[in-house]
Amino acid sequence: MKTELSILIPTYNGDCRELVAELSAQATAISGLDYEIIVADDGSPDRTKVELCREVERHPRCRFIDRGTNVGRAAIRNFLAREATKEWLLFIDCDMSIISSYFLVSYLEAGGDVVYGGYRVKKSDKSWCLRYKYEWATQNEHTAGQRRKRPYQHFHTCNFLVSRKVMLAHPFNENFRKYGYEDVLFGRHLREADIAINHQENPLGFLTFEDNDSFVSKTEEGLRTLHQFRNELRGYSQMLTFVEGIHLGAVRWLIRLWHRLFGKLERRNLCGKHPSLRIFKLYKLGYFMKQ
Repeated sequence: MKTELSILIPTYNGDCRELVAELSAQATAISGLDYEIIVADDGSPDRTKVELCREVERHPRCRFIDRGTNVGRAAIRNFLAREATKEWLLFIDCDMSIISSYFLVSYLEAGGDVVYGGYRVKKSDKSWCLRYKYEWATQNEHTAGQRRKRPYQHFHTCNFLVSRKVMLAHPFNENFRKYGYEDVLFGRHLREADIAINHQENPLGFLTFEDNDSFVSKTEEGLRTLHQFRNELRGYSQMLTFVEGIHLGAVRWLIRLWHRLFGKLERRNLCGKHPSLRIFKLYKLGYFMKQ
């Protein structure tokens, strides 16, 4: 069983007080565990949220760092890894929640240099929420059994354990300044370095969802990131694989034409009260191919 642990939480316009309180309680209850909790704010413009997160320092062995400037999802995690002092690093996104009283123990007993625990979506009646509908419809893809089929493609940064030695030797690519795919490239680098990912069923709860307009905008940003780094991500993105499999120029032209004619209407649906997942798929494909 591992005896050293740095719990690292990057935050941006989030409130992680409840998350830290539960993690602190679990860590304190584990006999002989040498741990620390570090929360780093990545230049949040909502200063009220920053001050709320600062309250985590009331817990023992917990430190809050206000970076002041936004450096991006990759760089903030590399920064946290350098700040950490323990042998093992547990990265957790600030909008996740603890749903198991054995969450930390399960990680401390797991084998391997990289362990990914996954996440679980709670059943809700949020039929108006596109992010919820999407996550609920695809949740079976995130079980440990499914993830093990393509272990490097199904890795996410929301909930993973890694040895500090591996993390410092294989940091996230800080050219990824915008939203999306820094975790996918990290998975590719692990594969190239022959470092296995141990996929476990040790999920966090994913219960907080942004509004539809914010989610669509975030999706668009992620698609622009995918297009920018398409050479590095080839073979690790279903969207890239699908698009590159379209060999007929006429089909590509028709998809772009469709998006030009109906993209605004599709986006209106996605940002409205009755978003369609089928339209979401069409919109993503058209948006990506217009880049």
